[in-house]
Amino acid sequence: MTPDLPRHQGQRQQLLALLRSKGIKNERVLEAMGRIPRHAFLESSFEEFAYQDIAFPIAAGQTISQPYTVAFQSDALGLAEGAKILEIGTGSGYQAAVLEEMGYRVYTIERQKALFDFSKRLLDELGYRRIQQKFGDGYKGLPSFAPFDGILITAAAPELPQDLLAQLASDGVLVVPVGDVESEQRMLRVRRGPDAGWIHEDLGSFRFVPMLKDVATQR
Repeated sequence: MTPDLPRHQGQRQQLLALLRSKGIKNERVLEAMGRIPRHAFLESSFEEFAYQDIAFPIAAGQTISQPYTVAFQSDALGLAEGAKILEIGTGSGYQAAVLEEMGYRVYTIERQKALFDFSKRLLDELGYRRIQQKFGDGYKGLPSFAPFDGILITAAAPELPQDLLAQLASDGVLVVPVGDVESEQRMLRVRRGPDAGWIHEDLGSFRFVPMLKDVATQR
């Protein structure tokens, strides 16, 4: 793993300034991202670009989201420290690390074995051993660990996943991009309201890789 050098730390501060200019004002999110060596989550060939606001390919045909998207989704949860969060789609592990640095109790699930193994090893090396990492089908969530105060989905769902909504605590929040992967998706924030009702908010348009259901691949 590439060490976290002063130049990386300086590049992170430049990235945080860029995110502020794009409207990210939540200092808890920004401070968390400022402590994480994003370059460690990328292939070495991308290291020099790690602190630009762009997405990169990772294993199994997936991507690590651009920092703005990570910051936006993290901010959208809007929960207090100590809240119990389920992330769907661990990927490289970067988003889970941000949530951990924000003071959440983090559970994360990944269906791609190569990514599960990579993120498990890396997060352990970086000291994020409190993150509960699981290998399995994200559409099913983690019912044995429910309820969750927040659920964050890092891939595009064609519709709101009902099994995941059922795992939200009272007043819990789901943040998910919904829509056709051939076009832009809408970032939705869905809160469990009183009397078992749901409060929906449209937070804008984004692009994500598709959320895949059913079996977890061993490839």
